[in-house]
This record gives sequence, structure tokens and C-alpha cells, in this order.
Amino acid sequence: MPDLRVAVVGAGPAGVYAAAALTRVDGVTVDVLDRLPAPYGLVRYGVAPDHVKMKSVDVALRKVLEQPSVRFLGNVDLGEHLSLDDLRRHYDAVVIATGAAVDRRLDVPGEDLAGSFSATDFVAWYSGHPDAALDRFTLRARRVVVVGVGNVAVDVARVLAKTAADLSPTDVPGHVLEVLDASAVEEITMVGRRGPAQAKFTTKELRELGEIAGAEVLVDPADLELDEAAEAALAADRTLRANLDVLRDWAAREPAGRPRRLRLRFWLRPVEVLGVEAVTGLRTERSRLNAEGRLVGTGETVDLPAEMVLRSVGYRGLPLPGLPFDERTGIVPNEAGRVLGGGSPLPGVYVAGWVKRGPTGVIGTNKSDAAETVASLLADEPDLPRAPERDADALVELLCHRSVQVVEWAGWEAIDAAERRLGEDRGCARVKIADRETLLATAAGTPLTAAAGRPRP
Repeated sequence: MPDLRVAVVGAGPAGVYAAAALTRVDGVTVDVLDRLPAPYGLVRYGVAPDHVKMKSVDVALRKVLEQPSVRFLGNVDLGEHLSLDDLRRHYDAVVIATGAAVDRRLDVPGEDLAGSFSATDFVAWYSGHPDAALDRFTLRARRVVVVGVGNVAVDVARVLAKTAADLSPTDVPGHVLEVLDASAVEEITMVGRRGPAQAKFTTKELRELGEIAGAEVLVDPADLELDEAAEAALAADRTLRANLDVLRDWAAREPAGRPRRLRLRFWLRPVEVLGVEAVTGLRTERSRLNAEGRLVGTGETVDLPAEMVLRSVGYRGLPLPGLPFDERTGIVPNEAGRVLGGGSPLPGVYVAGWVKRGPTGVIGTNKSDAAETVASLLADEPDLPRAPERDADALVELLCHRSVQVVEWAGWEAIDAAERRLGEDRGCARVKIADRETLLATAAGTPLTAAAGRPRP
């Protein structure tokens, strides 16, 4: 195969798996670009800090990015620093793997009141995402409602129910631990629009809620009553049966009087976030499934008092400059990863991951997804229009000319080493640096103690 230069936009699992598949072919070089100074995407900024085993996939991702035929270019934003046309001038093919960038809204009155947030915002904050303001959350609320019964909702509820001491051994930034240490949260209520037989959490994540020393889980037995359709679903799905066993066990327990209470409520559909200037509660309507299996309201409302509401009802992609976008599905139209414009493939432009298929699957799903996209790219290779600019350094020079501080692999290694040193001070593997200015200063070789905005360990 002749020399083939490929840009992969997005250094999360989808992008790195695409790079891995490409580098198995001789003559292919890959630049992996990311708008953040650090690689690994949602593995670093989405997986809960106490899910250490799941986060360890970064070891495999690192091995890919350290290959001689792969180059990491961080702090480079497609749309702000570079256009798709820029990339086409420097690469023979471009793979977009930028994920699903925003959360879905409830679309109910009061959703924008002070104290109403997306779970995405909360996850970004406690994960030390550079886009999340350090003071974004205060946790002065005594009661919190989490709308959603998927794994992200479970993560959010679990972090809210834990103490700073519980999370100190993780990579949580220092400013997050300080807020958790002063947290006023006493009661967390997870709300599902449907019943337990339709909930999306997995059994392992669900069980973890019952393992929090300072919180007791409360479930109303009435919410666990099943109709014939739910019983049939249960009989056909081992995970659902295991989930119900866990929920029934909690429902049968006597309260233990622990400092925090974590309630799971089902069959409640949000209809309004209550409050005038700030959140005072969530109004819900009791729901049920009709004969056709559609969710309908019963007309009976239930008000849940709360000073904070977090919605966790899914994600969707955002349009990218120069690419077609399906607003209904929230993805880039594609066929086996080939981007479609007007129904026909756009030569040399591909997608992988959530921006390709929507926010479905687990981290490992991205491996087969990326393999499909790369197979399409390699099949197209003889007909790809070759980039006119073949100098590997030309893109970095262009970015420097545009005053962009590009973080290459050595810069990331400097960040990585600094975070590990912070971890040594706290007695854990690493403490994440959350502030973008500090990340960039560290990548550039500025001593951490002199960098602006150093997070407290």
C-alpha cells in the first residue's frame, strides 16, 4: 500500500481503536487530534472515578498512541482551530470520532432554574474536565433528584451519596473533594419514567449503590409490582431478573438510620421543575404502559421536594462544521462509516463511535465499530484523493501560525507525571489537574507550582 496519511479527530476509545486498526497496515501513519490537552476521552472524563478497573482501559489506549506511526495532537479543536478543508489538505482521509457532545433535555417548564443541571455537567465537574468551572457545584442542596435510571444516573447518585473520604483514594481533583467534604446532601432520589423492568442500569452498577457505607437504599415495594408484559420481559432477560432481585432485597430491608438516604422511584414522569428563582422540587406525573406498550400519564401528580435536579436522560451529537448532520437522530449520516452527503459518500471522510451510531453500547463496542469504519476506508484507499500537502510537520506549523498551543505526546507525559506526583501527596495513583491553563502550562514544561490555577491536592 502506498503512503497513506490519516487524521483521526477524537482521542477517546472510538478514535484510538480506529488508529489501532489503521496502524496494522504497512504504510499508514495516523495523527490523532483532540480538542482537550489530554487523551482518552470519556475513559478519563466520563467513567466514574471509583470505577478503577473500567478506567484501566487507558493502559491499552496508551499503547496505541505510543506507536511510532501514531502522533497525538491535543488542544486542537476542529471548527475553531482547523476546518475540515484544512484537514483534507494535509491528510488523505479523515475519521471523525468526536462522540455525542451534549445531554438531552427534559423539555419541561422550569428546567433552566438555578439548581437544575444536566448529569453531563456534574460528571464533567467531578471528573476534572477542563470545560467545567471549578466552582460549578457547591452541593449545598439537602435534597437532590436525579432523573434517569441508567448507569450514568447510578454513577451520579453514587458520587452524591459518598463522602470525600470514600473518594480520596481516586483521581478526583482536590476542589471536588473539598465540596464533597462540605456537602449538605442528605437525600438523593432517582426517578424513572418507566418501571424496573425497563430500567437501563446494569446489575453490577446497581448493586454498588447498596455498598455505600454511609447511605441506605430505599425502594417502595409497590413500585416493583409487575404486569404480564413485564413478567414476560423478566423471564427473557437475565439482567432484568438480577436487577429485580436486588431491588426486592432493598425493598424488604428495615431502615438502618444511615446519614444519607438514596431512594429509587419508578413510574414517575417529570412534568415541571418547581421554583421561582431556584429549584424547590420536581413535579412528576404517575405513568404506566398502555396496551400498545406506550408510556402514558395517569393524571395523578407527585411533587418531590428538592433543591437540586440533575437530568440523565441520554446524549446526542452536535453538528460539526463542514459535515452533514441528521438533527432527528443526532448523528452524521453514514454507511458503514462512510459519511454520506446527499445520499452519496463524501470521498475520504469517515465517522466512528457515537457520532456514527448514536450513544449506544459500552467502551468495547467502539472496537468493532471502528474496525468497520477502517475496513471501509481501506477498501476505498485506491480511489482516495491524495492530500496535496505531504509534509507531516506542516499541520503543526499551521497551528502554531494560528497561535494554537499544540500538546504533543511529550506534553501529555508531562501532565501525566505531574498528576502522579499530586497523587503521591494524597496517597493515591494520581490526582487530576482540572484547570485548562494549568494543563497547558504543565504540558509546556512550566513547573506546576508556578502554573496559574493549580488545583489543591
